[in-house]
Amino acid sequence: MSDRELEILRRKKLLELKRILEMKKRREEEKRSDPREILNEYFVGRAWEVFNAAKAQYPQIARYVEAMLVRLIMEGKIKSKISGEELYWLFRRLGVRVRLKTSIRILEHGELKSLGEKLKEQLS
Repeated sequence: MSDRELEILRRKKLLELKRILEMKKRREEEKRSDPREILNEYFVGRAWEVFNAAKAQYPQIARYVEAMLVRLIMEGKIKSKISGEELYWLFRRLGVRVRLKTSIRILEHGELKSLGEKLKEQLS
């Protein structure tokens, strides 16, 4: 192979690598533009449960909190994961009481029973 042929092959390979890199960047930007994807990287534990409950009960406030969290994450001001408890207390500090569905269950003989079922058994 001559030097000219090698140079042509190098240029083709370089163009192909540039194209692949641009595609990866484009996919990353699309992923970064979706607030759900950004929050999904930072929410842990029951954070989505808290956020979805807040969104159902207080849609405007939840959208505002979502936008602010995404902005702070993108600016690098939030670097740690956000748990459900932390998100719940954030809403509380904003004066929003997010009501979560809670239930008390008892583990008895390898079987989970609700508190109501347990009381019914004891009364019978």
